[in-house]
Amino acid sequence: QVQLVESGGGLVQAGGSLRLSCAASGRTSRSNAMGWFRQAPGKEREFVAAISWPGRITYYEDSVKGRFTISRDNAKNTVYLQMNSLKPEDTALYYCAVREGSWPSRVPYEYDYWGQGTQVTVSS
Repeated sequence: QVQLVESGGGLVQAGGSLRLSCAASGRTSRSNAMGWFRQAPGKEREFVAAISWPGRITYYEDSVKGRFTISRDNAKNTVYLQMNSLKPEDTALYYCAVREGSWPSRVPYEYDYWGQGTQVTVSS
């Protein structure tokens, strides 16, 4: 079993920045792709960003390209999401996920383990 713990969420004004972290522990393989997803109230969970093992390949959802950056520290089994120029429409519960396999994916059901989520609220 793999445990994921997200942190770094909070309340920020539009135009501000936040950095999310997700630490993986337990039966982690050191060759897992990792991703971030988000879910706003009344909406489906949507893809935000993903990164391969060991980190050369990244995918982003179109609305966050140029504003968000995903990265990973493999020695710490941790993935990060740097979010800049935040907008009110970025408000959501952000989830970290791990995929058994090194290639990233934009599809939620291709991930095997999920964290509990961290809330990001952007005020206008």
